[in-house]
Amino acid sequence: MNKGILLAIVSSLTFSIMNVFVKAASETIPVSEIVFFRSFIGAFLIFILMRKAKVTFSKNGVPMLVLRGALGAFYLLAYFFTIAHIPLGDASILAHLSPFFAIMLSGYFLKEKMNRNMVMLFPLFIVGAMLLINPLSYNSYTVYALVGVLSAFLAACAATSIRYLSTRHHKYEIVFYFLASGTLVSLPLMWNEFVWPTPLGWFYLLCIGVVSLIGQLVLTSAFTHENIMVVEVVRYIGIFFNVMWGFVFWGETLSVLSLVGGALIIGASIALSRQKMPEAKIKPSLVKAE
Repeated sequence: MNKGILLAIVSSLTFSIMNVFVKAASETIPVSEIVFFRSFIGAFLIFILMRKAKVTFSKNGVPMLVLRGALGAFYLLAYFFTIAHIPLGDASILAHLSPFFAIMLSGYFLKEKMNRNMVMLFPLFIVGAMLLINPLSYNSYTVYALVGVLSAFLAACAATSIRYLSTRHHKYEIVFYFLASGTLVSLPLMWNEFVWPTPLGWFYLLCIGVVSLIGQLVLTSAFTHENIMVVEVVRYIGIFFNVMWGFVFWGETLSVLSLVGGALIIGASIALSRQKMPEAKIKPSLVKAE
């Protein structure tokens, strides 16, 4: 199996485990606080790894690193908010709309061209998303689902920036900027709603920080080995993992609309993955992924 594809699968499993801890923690801890500790713990650990690997901070390309960090930070806030309010399976399907956005973004910014067959698949993504959001039956779920779509767009923006940055910066530096930005963005948001966690809550927060860092490092490595669109499509296996955890721990099941919408999105993604993808017009990686 292609190394990039294997890394994408492993990252999906890792992040699905993180989602379990996030949903459990969100029952007693505000989302902004979860994002803060997720980011702070990860930033501390990645800084140690950078020192150990003797990776230094770049003097060039800092604005792009900061932009990637900010995109990732707002993605976390939107995604964790969605996880806290709707079933894991639904949240995962909505988050995995990111390939739809990634295709357009990478085509424009990275010159990763798409053919006519790819464009013809777009309506399936849109219809699938509409079935999940169910705008005709507007309620609180619809609002949470729309935030889930926003998280998918932000994830695609972050993924596109990772693909670009991975040719110029070490993966540790890329991840550090992401986590440092998450810490700074979430700090003022949690200031007035901070809740002192219980011992179990601290355990959840620690697990979120450690597990998410592992997943982030694996995902960043996947982007350095494989085309952005291929990686994003392979990560659809994460939907299966999240549906499974949601059923095992919370007894969650998908509605008929969610099943049909999810089937359309996954089917379109599989068809998309079978399309021949030209390589991005960017320079080969300047760093060796570990």
